[in-house]
Amino acid sequence: MQERQRWSMTLQGKYFNVLGHFFSLYCMWKILICTINIVFDRVGKKDPVTRGLEIAVHWCGFEMDIAFWSQHVSFFLVGCIVVTSIRGLLLTLTKFFYKISSSKSSNIIVLVLAQIMGMYFCSSVLLMRMNMPAEYRVIITQILGGLHFNFYHRWFDVIFLVSALSTIFVLYMLHRPPISDDPL
Repeated sequence: MQERQRWSMTLQGKYFNVLGHFFSLYCMWKILICTINIVFDRVGKKDPVTRGLEIAVHWCGFEMDIAFWSQHVSFFLVGCIVVTSIRGLLLTLTKFFYKISSSKSSNIIVLVLAQIMGMYFCSSVLLMRMNMPAEYRVIITQILGGLHFNFYHRWFDVIFLVSALSTIFVLYMLHRPPISDDPL
């Protein structure tokens, strides 16, 4: 614990701490927006970065090219989310496969891992489409053909909300203080 505290005082530790707070706020915002999307049966038309930059320009009076900056910040944010989520999935699957692997099952495990990673990457790209600027959404729509994106985005919101709330519940149950029977 002391080692982690010393590391948090370094420049890299402070950087990761700021990123952690940013993505925590982004996740809380995403949970709120998913709830609104489910309750009002809507699909968002603007990506969060463009909306955030528009609010900042409107309220703070900044002068900037919103289209230019939203494009670059959106791609950076989407890239970070996809890379970290795939990294997290790989780490979790690696731990799981180490537990169940043997010399006889190693080939099957590699094939299953490749299949899961392929499906996960494709679904991440498909569902992160809403975080992209509108002109790039059109490109993904053309590439993927006649998919009904509103159907997938609605189910993405439902699955995301259920998984986020269940994760919050599980983490709360794991980290809550034990209840003692002693009245003192």
